[in-house]
Amino acid sequence: MNETRTAMSTSPVTMARHRSAPDSARRRPAFARLAIALLGAALIGMLAVLPEARGATSDPTPSDPAWLVAARQELRSRQFEAALATLRKAGDTSSAEWHNLMGYTLRSGTPPDLATAEIHYRKALELEPRHRSALEYYGELLLMKNDLAGAEAMLERLNKACRFGCEELRDLRAAIARHKAARK
Repeated sequence: MNETRTAMSTSPVTMARHRSAPDSARRRPAFARLAIALLGAALIGMLAVLPEARGATSDPTPSDPAWLVAARQELRSRQFEAALATLRKAGDTSSAEWHNLMGYTLRSGTPPDLATAEIHYRKALELEPRHRSALEYYGELLLMKNDLAGAEAMLERLNKACRFGCEELRDLRAAIARHKAARK
């Protein structure tokens, strides 16, 4: 009799009859959690393949060319003339990051060369339209030229490039806020 009862209690009909609503409700959240986890993993995977634009003073990665490591170190030390010499020697004009760093170096030097820096930022963005550092730095250059509308246009582009927010977006937003406050 126990054998029959065990067999009957595990039959699909018996299981369906005794399944309670709370039990099936508990399974749904587990499924939802799994779906959310898979969606999150897919998003992270998509973000991982996007090119990462890095700032003038970013830490080096093993794949960075020697000129990039040297130029960033010089910029971190505020040695703008040395960074300019390193970048000119490298002459990697097909690199958006090279143009971005040229723009940054030229606008940060004494005196700043805003016209040539702007040419380099535009070229960086032509090569890589979503280059976050170039968008931020070009926006800052536009503020130096008192072009608030242009800086806000770079902020809008940066907002699209930084889907979930990023340091460059926060920095340019803060620079625009400071610029507006100084104008009052």
